[in-house]
Amino acid sequence: MRSGTARAAPLTIGQLAERSGCSVPTVRFYEEIGLIPKAKRTAAGRRTYSEDDAKGLTFIRRCRDFGFGVEQVRDLVALSTSRDRDCVDARDLASSHLRAVRAKMSEMRELERSLEGFVERCDVLCAGGPASECVILEGLAERPRRCGD
Repeated sequence: MRSGTARAAPLTIGQLAERSGCSVPTVRFYEEIGLIPKAKRTAAGRRTYSEDDAKGLTFIRRCRDFGFGVEQVRDLVALSTSRDRDCVDARDLASSHLRAVRAKMSEMRELERSLEGFVERCDVLCAGGPASECVILEGLAERPRRCGD
């Protein structure tokens, strides 16, 4: 900090949550699991946080927005403060997550095709008839096909 610069007033948990885009319970949870450091406490026992805590929590929230799991976020937080590790570690973690996202997207496209088929078959075969004879409900009751079946 530069000399002559006033130190920012500590933030309450509510202010920290608002600045980072997280909820208060999320802040408490991240603190409980060690994703963020334990808060300093006032004499009355209230949590206080700094602007650096707000920046760190915003980083964590953005990681979660991108779908990184808690352990991946823990690794990314460690990388973000490391002068000893290579940025290739961050790239490899992001690359691995990208592969998982692409696999999930493929699964979701297959799910979309299946649901679309259900709806189209219902429109043609049974729409307007008794629900107990609906091809959608029959299709949902079937055992899914596996490779080689």
